[in-house]
Amino acid sequence: MALPGFRDFYPDDCAFRNAIFTKWRDVAHRYGFVEYDGPPLEPLDLFTKKSGQEIVTQLYNFKDKGDREVALRPEMTPTLARLVTARHKDFKKPLKWFSIPQVFRYERQQKGRLREHYQFNCDIIGEAGLEADIELIALVIDTLRAFGLTEKDFVVRLSDRQFWTDFMNEKAVPEDQRYAFIQAIDKSEREPREKTAEKLGSLAEAVFTILDNAGSAKSERLDTVETGLRHRELQNYVKRDYTVVRGLAYYTGVVFEAFDRTGEFRAIAGGGRYDTLLKNLGDVDLPALGFGMGDVVLGEILKAKQKFQPILRGGGISVIIADEKHRSDAMLIVQRLRDLQIDTANQTYRFIQAQFNNRPFPVDYPLTPTKVGKQFQIAEDNGNYKAIIVDAKILEGKIEVKNLHTREQVTLKVEELTFGNLFPSI
Repeated sequence: MALPGFRDFYPDDCAFRNAIFTKWRDVAHRYGFVEYDGPPLEPLDLFTKKSGQEIVTQLYNFKDKGDREVALRPEMTPTLARLVTARHKDFKKPLKWFSIPQVFRYERQQKGRLREHYQFNCDIIGEAGLEADIELIALVIDTLRAFGLTEKDFVVRLSDRQFWTDFMNEKAVPEDQRYAFIQAIDKSEREPREKTAEKLGSLAEAVFTILDNAGSAKSERLDTVETGLRHRELQNYVKRDYTVVRGLAYYTGVVFEAFDRTGEFRAIAGGGRYDTLLKNLGDVDLPALGFGMGDVVLGEILKAKQKFQPILRGGGISVIIADEKHRSDAMLIVQRLRDLQIDTANQTYRFIQAQFNNRPFPVDYPLTPTKVGKQFQIAEDNGNYKAIIVDAKILEGKIEVKNLHTREQVTLKVEELTFGNLFPSI
């Protein structure tokens, strides 16, 4: 049994998860992002330096055999900061990097939140202009659209941390009360208004006026971002919402969170600009922004809406060994079918078979002597397209090819075993 908050991934689960990863990578590459990664175990102080000692209660942390304080990563941004700090001079700016790490937090598990998950992280480093914010928000939108979700399914709520900083400056909120002020706004949707008013004190009326009339609250940064998204015809996917402040203390500018329209699920993604974090963590003064999108909530939404149905299995060929005397001949057929998919010049797959979802198709056979009827049953249970029957005809250099969907069967010479003959529609 898996530990509480952790998941087992059976083959179908892995296929679904990997299909999500493929979409993530495809959209990131389409936007010009490149992939990076880091170790799942990091020095503990990398995380306490960013979030304070209080984060330790949420970590899987321990002393390793070298007596070092270490922790399983709860997020990827500190690792990104460490990598950029170490080699930022080696790369032209801006950096557009993404990763898909598994992250860990020791906290109470609940719907949409486990103690581990995979997270799609995209960050832009070294660009202070708002065009980077527009690009990142467009990437969030296009990522969700890649799964078949539309503006009727989700919305990206836009806000501005600098707006609230300016507000606190105007109202002379003391420095030691500002974090609590931001937290009160962050929790205002999830708590009774009376409780939020109690936390905000004399500022409650002014804050509620802003929250209730977000469109009339002035933010030049949000005006620019909304205009940029309108130029991309993505305006129907966003709305201004000043309750979004991203509770983490390091955000400095435009912030955003993506939610399903029904409000049934937790946030699908969230992020924003954190221009001072790299300097605080690694003494490198570079503007930065990024977002994270977890696989747990996204997976729940995709399954609930049934809009994303990846091919989880099958779609290949079964080699039926009708006579064990010809097993060695069958193995040559198996190997040839597998080799047909490889461009031997550069050892890459020939992705010419669009009907196979642009992926290699499986070629399988019975590892031990098996009755022919059972071999066919296994082939159909696995959802395979074709069966190649190896029997006495192999002595004449011939094989039978059966379409498992239409039941049509034809005889081919072994040398005619090509994509074109096996799948004439390609």
